Amino acid sequence: MSVVDGIDGLMLLLAGGLGLLVGVWATLAFRWSERSQREVPAQAASGLDDGLVRTLAVLRSAAVVLDESDHVVRASAPAHALGIVRDGRVAPAAIRDLIALVRRDGVIRDEVLEVPRGPVGPGVLMVQVRVAQVSADHLVVLAEDLTQARRLEAIRRDFVVNVSHELKTPVGALALLAETVQDAADDPEAVRRFAGRMQAEATRLSALVHEIIELSRLQVAGALGQVGLVDVDTVLSEAVDRARTTAEAKHVRLDIGGVRGTRVLGQHDLLVTAVRNLLDNAVAYSGEASHVGVGVRTEGELVEIAVVDQGIGITAAEQERVFERFYRVDPARSRDTGGTGLGLSIVKHVAADHGGEVTVWSQPGRGSTFTLRLPRAEEQPTPSVTELSVTDTEGAHVRRSAS
Repeated sequence: MSVVDGIDGLMLLLAGGLGLLVGVWATLAFRWSERSQREVPAQAASGLDDGLVRTLAVLRSAAVVLDESDHVVRASAPAHALGIVRDGRVAPAAIRDLIALVRRDGVIRDEVLEVPRGPVGPGVLMVQVRVAQVSADHLVVLAEDLTQARRLEAIRRDFVVNVSHELKTPVGALALLAETVQDAADDPEAVRRFAGRMQAEATRLSALVHEIIELSRLQVAGALGQVGLVDVDTVLSEAVDRARTTAEAKHVRLDIGGVRGTRVLGQHDLLVTAVRNLLDNAVAYSGEASHVGVGVRTEGELVEIAVVDQGIGITAAEQERVFERFYRVDPARSRDTGGTGLGLSIVKHVAADHGGEVTVWSQPGRGSTFTLRLPRAEEQPTPSVTELSVTDTEGAHVRRSAS
């Protein structure tokens, strides 16, 4: 082979390699260009200012940026969670109407709107919506969820109305009785009779005010204050002792049973109040010479305190409402017994503040069982049974026996 032929072969080889390199480079360049176009940041593609994008990213409100066609070019997670944005569009019609007004005259709009919680169902959200033009083509929509705040405000408003209504009854009765006593000043028997009724109404009013204050305190975060280890046996004994007078008046026997030695972490006085309220409720809705029992058992990491009565029972529909403030299963009976309608609501809040719950089982004519479940502080129950009989039909006495 001649030198010329060798040079020609080398040139052909170099040309082929160069062509291959050019082809590879062109392919890579095309792929890189294609990828770069796909990865253009949203703000660059939409023409948004980088500072605006960073500002929107740190807002806790739902934030949405729309282009000139009202397509969503940027939306925060809360905007999707609240259902403000669905399928790349602003979903609620009320917000779209607000956007149209801002598009028309450029004036910033700020309104509280009621919008559907989702595409189906009756759920609604209360949101404060602010719409503003931020550039020639772009609008920003900010939405703040006010649903929980409005619900709390409604509950607070209803509570004030209910309290006012409940206070009117004893206050009005006291005023009327005072006038009657004044007119009957020359009749000592009438004065004594009406004075006794005045005392009963004053006691009812005092109990109502006390429970309103107690419930208001429990609804404040951190109502427990200082907590410590609480002996459940002591709580039950003190609660039964406080309920004794009411039980004696109706010849209702109170029994304590179950395991001993359990302890919970919480506040002694509040737990006594909760159990006392359950006992008072059981006695109030029980017949003469009946029986109310309170028992303790452990279930896993929980201490369960159950108050069982043989009273009139509660229908399934009413069971869902018995823990509401001022709700009474039998209003006439509550008036006769001086009930305020706040006792079970207080129990519910005490249970919640202690990390527990209160539940009810009942059937009309078969009595009720209210169970207070609380986290156990430590595992040291002693399997024994204690019975405390406070009253019987022959008179008041106390008997304890252990086995």
